[in-house]
Amino acid sequence: MEAAPLSQLEQRLIGHLQVLYPHLDAGEMARNCLTTFGLDPKTTSPQPHRNLWNQSDIMLISYADTLRKDGESPLNTLHEFVKTKLAECISAVHLLPFFPYSSDDGFSVMDYTSVNPSAGKWRNITELSGDFKVMGDLVINHCSSRSMWFENFKAGVEPGASFFYEADPNTDVSNVVRPRTSPLLREVQTKNGLKHVWCTFSHDQVDLNFENPKVLIEFLRIIRLYLEKGIRWFRLDAVAFLWKTPGTSCINLPNTHEMIRLLRLLIEHYAPDAVIITETNIPNRENLTYFGNANEAHLIYNFSLPPLLINTLVSGSCAHLKNWLMRMPPAQQGTTYLNFVASHDGVGLRPTEGLLSEWELDSLINTMKRFGGKVSSRTTPAGEAKPYEINISLWDALSGSVSKGPDQWQFARFMCAAAVQLALEGLPAFYIHSLFGTENDYPRVDNTGQFRSINRHIWGMDDLEHKLNTPTHHQKVFNAMRNLIQIRRGQPAFHPNATQYVLHTGDKLFAFWRQSLDRRQSLFAIYNISDEPQTFNLGELNLIATDDWTDLVTDTKYEDSLAQVTLMPYQFLWLANKKSKAK
Repeated sequence: MEAAPLSQLEQRLIGHLQVLYPHLDAGEMARNCLTTFGLDPKTTSPQPHRNLWNQSDIMLISYADTLRKDGESPLNTLHEFVKTKLAECISAVHLLPFFPYSSDDGFSVMDYTSVNPSAGKWRNITELSGDFKVMGDLVINHCSSRSMWFENFKAGVEPGASFFYEADPNTDVSNVVRPRTSPLLREVQTKNGLKHVWCTFSHDQVDLNFENPKVLIEFLRIIRLYLEKGIRWFRLDAVAFLWKTPGTSCINLPNTHEMIRLLRLLIEHYAPDAVIITETNIPNRENLTYFGNANEAHLIYNFSLPPLLINTLVSGSCAHLKNWLMRMPPAQQGTTYLNFVASHDGVGLRPTEGLLSEWELDSLINTMKRFGGKVSSRTTPAGEAKPYEINISLWDALSGSVSKGPDQWQFARFMCAAAVQLALEGLPAFYIHSLFGTENDYPRVDNTGQFRSINRHIWGMDDLEHKLNTPTHHQKVFNAMRNLIQIRRGQPAFHPNATQYVLHTGDKLFAFWRQSLDRRQSLFAIYNISDEPQTFNLGELNLIATDDWTDLVTDTKYEDSLAQVTLMPYQFLWLANKKSKAK
């Protein structure tokens, strides 16, 4: 009897598997993948190049336990806060790892299939997904040395005995790109003798071996569980390091891209509204490759934005930010950038390579140290320690300037950064502490011994609510941020894929033009990024004379298209010919 013809899904899946596992029967492996994922081979493929977002999409980034209230699970506390205080501002919530873990505030996962009991239960995740889109972390490169898998590795039993990447201690690893200074290989005594496992990040985070198809199958089970629990957005953590080939840099390898294409294929067939985001904190040109041909990540982190924008606002020159933005390719339909300025990690410095000179980078680092920041290092292939990221809260990072130090413009500078982030091509993602203006948390650094803890403050709800309800900078920031976000959500010209064109307005004024997909709304975003007043002529913008132009932020109308306009330090305009409100 003649075999039934393969479906399009099966054919595509087999193509990926043949690249990744050429020694296996790709047809059998494909059937195993589909069965594990619960997919009918005849499932209809989603249409390509669909934008699964619009201008109303704003993401909140938070740990499950950032907000704590006595007698309540932190996940429930967070859900209630977002639902009651941010429902008009937020459409998606990125929950940082909420699993049982042994280190790195969740990124050393002990059990991928359970929720940390101290944070809540799966029910809390599912309930949150009923009100907001939920993004979960797929910590795919490594897991905890205290996981069951690694205990099984040491005992020589499955699952786990073959799950981790091993290397001969004499292997030349001099070309391997590292984000840390710790030794790459860790000695482990096992039932089968002494072994050396690969640890890209720390010796508690042991790299998984995706050359073993069993590891892929195990992760397909995990992804399916997350989908069943309501998670639709997937952040592939540290995915650039996924595939290893000794003798190479072991970063951004072709098989890593192939694996992302395979995962996307299965995920979007299971849930056509699902979204994949790659977390690749690397130089800009390399980062852009993770879009593939609109068949890998739906979104990539705009990792160059945080250091360049912070540098712009403390140096008083937008030259580098403008030059970088002018060279950024517009994202294809169905893909876009994730724009962030602060996150649970520090301000990455590798994305500034080729963008800032050494002395400019040194100036930025020294200024951030002056504002209370810390600096983490990595080891280069030559064995040198090189600054890897700046650890500092965004509120403190923007407390002054390079030339004058702390000044009176902190709030204005902070809101200017938010206004740039909200207006750029892409989808904005706000770390929860950016909504409150949270300061550097030195006691937490002392307690954990980790520089990154400086920006991972835990808020007691009573304390936070008190500060948000009394005249503090926290209240001022929170109210201003919510207002600005709500304005942005109504503007079609701020659609993540709307046209963007950078304007030449000198180094003190940063400006660009956005136009809605239907070309009906034009919007000029103009920012004074210096601590001195700046004047420009509206004639430089070539405003259409027959349109009525209004600053969306202040509701000021500009009837004279040739008027002189003066912006105070860090003041900005969102000048639009049509004003809309969020739906």
